[in-house]
Amino acid sequence: MASVSFSGIEKSFGRTRVLHGISLDIADGEFTVLVGPSGCGKSTLLRMLAGLEDISGGTIAIDGRVVNDLESKDRDVAMVFQSYALYPHMTVRDNMGFSLRLRNEGAGIIGARVAQAAKILDLEPYLARYPRELSGGQRQRVAMGRAIVRDPKVFLFDEPLSNLDAKLRVAMRAEIKALHQRLKTTTVYVTHDQVEAMTMADRIAVMNEGRIEQLGEPLQLYDRPANLFVAQFIGSPAMNVFDGVFRGGAVEALGARWPCSARAAEGQALKYGIRPEHLKIAASGIPAQVVVVEPMGAETEFVVSIGGARLTLLAGGRSAAKPGETLFVAPQAADAHLFDAASGTRV
Repeated sequence: MASVSFSGIEKSFGRTRVLHGISLDIADGEFTVLVGPSGCGKSTLLRMLAGLEDISGGTIAIDGRVVNDLESKDRDVAMVFQSYALYPHMTVRDNMGFSLRLRNEGAGIIGARVAQAAKILDLEPYLARYPRELSGGQRQRVAMGRAIVRDPKVFLFDEPLSNLDAKLRVAMRAEIKALHQRLKTTTVYVTHDQVEAMTMADRIAVMNEGRIEQLGEPLQLYDRPANLFVAQFIGSPAMNVFDGVFRGGAVEALGARWPCSARAAEGQALKYGIRPEHLKIAASGIPAQVVVVEPMGAETEFVVSIGGARLTLLAGGRSAAKPGETLFVAPQAADAHLFDAASGTRV
């Protein structure tokens, strides 16, 4: 196991800069997720760590050793790709042991490591099969097994679940997290799916346009987003955000007064944010017309109209409300998030 350190990392493709001086320290044994929209630079950063992409500026260190000029094979990292990248003419056993054969390891060591990885990943019944005879989830486990047998200092995952269906993605999420808890290997995981990030990470780095917008534990980012981008990216359904003005200790917006615990300058233009589960249905409060009702069993999601704006509301249990009806919502001051309208930073 090892720590990973990015210091002032820059990357340019021709005249286009895609990473702008990223600095990030990942502790020994930590599971860190890089999350952000497509094109934000997260996969490029991971590939630079793996030695698959040149570094335009800054340094990358693994276990205190700068690896900028080291070949990929000498960095002691193992990468699991989105595409699995299995050899179709090799069995599961041979796919998993291939990197060790390249190192000229003995047959006994290869056999023992493959057997151990197969046991961890429940692949023992499939060792004699070929990739074409496996399901998507089984292929992904083989790709993970190939990484495990190398016993690397750092595991790198590049959107490994994006090719799987929704149910299998949930199962594999739990499997990867359980694997990390068992092996305690430092892991850097890239995804554009914030639900994956929230459920798997020890810490999340939210990236946007080649910069880290915020770094922290999942619930820290959820409860206190540093800016508007993080607030709207983290959370599903997404946070409701609308324009308002701070007056008399509350925010005037959408024809109503919205409570808040934060304070701003009188008359300051703000973005008021509130998560769907914090728009509580009450006997009185701000009137909201129901537009769409989405029953999901344990909870009900509504799209409502307030002052001409569409907001999402998430209520526990089931509801008899119908489109066209009027509900009342009572947001609590402690649940509100205020952001400066011009800069997007948290107030």
